[in-house]
Amino acid sequence: MSRASKLTLGGTSLFAAATIVFVHFQQKAEQAAMHEGVVRDLEQQRVKRERQLDFDMQRALEQEYKQHQTVRDSTSETDDGKAPAPR
Repeated sequence: MSRASKLTLGGTSLFAAATIVFVHFQQKAEQAAMHEGVVRDLEQQRVKRERQLDFDMQRALEQEYKQHQTVRDSTSETDDGKAPAPR
């Protein structure tokens, strides 16, 4: 084989190997990024569930308290139809 053909074969072999290594590491990086996205989504779902449970508990407590005590809005008009006196 001539020197030019050996250099061409070596160059193309090196290029092919570099391409394979690049694609391998690129796939690993994409896989890691996707895994981080899944973990982030699961964490957001967990936080959302916790907040919904807190909201539901607060709503149940509000209903329970409303059953046991009278709650009036102090910013609304008084019983005689007049606005409350300023303090």
